Amino acid sequence: MSIIIPANSAVSGGFEASNSLMFNRADSAYLVHTNSGTGSYQKSTFSAWVKRSSLGTVQTMWNNQVQAGVNQVRFEFDAADKIYLYGEEAGGYALRALTTSVYRDLSAWYHVLVIIDTPQSAAADRIKLYVNGVQVTLTFTTTPAQDANLRMNYNSTPVSVGSTQASSYFNGYMAEVYWIDGTVYATSDFGEFDEDSGIWKPIDASGLTFGTNGFYLDFEDSSALGNDAAGSNNFTATNLAARDQATDTCTNNFCTLNPLAISNEIPTYSQGNCESVSSAYWHSVMGTMGFSSGKWYWEVKITTTGGNFHGVIADYVNFADATVYNEVGQTTYTSDDGGEMSFGPDTTTADYGVIGQNDITGIAVNMDDKQISIYDNGSAIVSNFALDDAANLGFVLPLGVEYSATAQWNFGGCSAFALSSAVSDANGYGNFEYAPPTGYYALCTKNLAEYG
Repeated sequence: MSIIIPANSAVSGGFEASNSLMFNRADSAYLVHTNSGTGSYQKSTFSAWVKRSSLGTVQTMWNNQVQAGVNQVRFEFDAADKIYLYGEEAGGYALRALTTSVYRDLSAWYHVLVIIDTPQSAAADRIKLYVNGVQVTLTFTTTPAQDANLRMNYNSTPVSVGSTQASSYFNGYMAEVYWIDGTVYATSDFGEFDEDSGIWKPIDASGLTFGTNGFYLDFEDSSALGNDAAGSNNFTATNLAARDQATDTCTNNFCTLNPLAISNEIPTYSQGNCESVSSAYWHSVMGTMGFSSGKWYWEVKITTTGGNFHGVIADYVNFADATVYNEVGQTTYTSDDGGEMSFGPDTTTADYGVIGQNDITGIAVNMDDKQISIYDNGSAIVSNFALDDAANLGFVLPLGVEYSATAQWNFGGCSAFALSSAVSDANGYGNFEYAPPTGYYALCTKNLAEYG
């Protein structure tokens, strides 16, 4: 039986990862550089934090390809959502190892640590995998021989992050990506368990010895996303842009859309699960984070119009019904057919004006007072409107119900639409086009810990 391993949520305190990089599979996005010299063929360490955006396809995290289809080493999620460690040697196999557990949490971050140490006498010690600080059982089809030279760290060979040399593209976010050439490091060099929560969290590992071809990608420079913060092994960004730099990180996890929350009709998700595309049917989409208290803000841009309802949904409403906007217990705004306001069970209360195509809708939900406010391009069009069924509301989540429309969402961690400004909340979290109203915050783990 396969085991679903849960990912970690971010915790407060200690080291802070400021940025991640969002890889959109549909864009064929990846990073690539060429090794600068000859390194170790026997010892290396790979460490990265990843937040997946889709399941069921091969998605490469790291690859060194000495010769296409013949000599390479790569680490990836396979089509069954297991982690696969793979090495080819002259057309044969030098390494094949697969987890029994599967990794299907699209809402949080995984820390993946791979240790290669072929001089070890015990076969089980030559390749090790840790996820969230815990060693994972591997099933080996091929175990490297003692002192085997794997096809990695070869001079003048391409290394890619997020693809296998322009294929098997990663879909999601990466942060704190390390490659160590020639040295084996322990889990404690990259992370630690939080004393209060027991959650695995990153530590500052920038002082390690990186070797000839080692690198550290922190994604701090939006104009040079492939910059090596540890040295000069810089990467070229392919089909990536400044807008793909994200504040959704392994130390502050942000809400996105949840492809695992399935309605009768399933939209297409992209852009780090911050874009939803519906066909000529009603599709429901829901956020990965909910709340029962506090004040929260996010933005939605409708780039192609059809039918659009956006707001929140109560946890007791049947989300599987694609026409969820007809159900009691949730509150929505609609820009459908001219931009009327609808609250409650499909009841139009008034025409509050048009939110046009490519306008940015700001949604501000006050769960302390059970109210919602709607903004159009930064200007309030509805303020402090009482949530439907407010007396019975407990836990609510962001909601979109769409028909033949493309909705681009911005929860502050990564925006599906380009920002002309970058305004954070009062705690300094998130990037928005318009400033959140006073007292309202981005929907992320650090804010939820304080106000949720």
